[in-house]
Order: sequence, then C-alpha cells, then structure tokens
Amino acid sequence: MSGANAIHGVVIIGAIVVMGQAESDNYLALVLGFLAVILGTLNVVGGFVVTDRMLEMFSKKKKNKTILTSKFTLCKIFYYS
Repeated sequence: MSGANAIHGVVIIGAIVVMGQAESDNYLALVLGFLAVILGTLNVVGGFVVTDRMLEMFSKKKKNKTILTSKFTLCKIFYYS
C-alpha cells in the first residue's frame, strides 16, 4: 500500500509541475493537471485510510471495565489485554 501511495505522490508532483509549466491560455493542460492533483490526492488519502484500517486489525483490542468509585459514580477504564 505504501508503494502505491508513493507512486501517486509522484503523480501529484508531476501534475503540479505540468500546471506550473503550462501557458495561461492552455486550458486543457491546466484542467487535466488540476484533475490529476485532485484525483491523486484522493487516492493517496484513501490509501492511508485503508492502510490504517489494516494496521488496526493487528493491534490489541480495548476491553471495557466498569468500576464504582467514591460517591457512586461510574467510571470506565480501558485497558489492553
């Protein structure tokens, strides 16, 4: 996943360079560069979200433990097993 994110990061940089080098009256290059930046950014962010979800599968689960403290207030303690 990180390799795909790196590739799309290069796509974003390339799109920014193309937009910077395009003439101001070349609307096709500007629009395509803008779309490449937007779609590449969405793909990178989505890749990080998916990677985060995959890494959560391997982390320890939190367990709830409810205890009574003074004055009868309930507190929940999260601990890792």
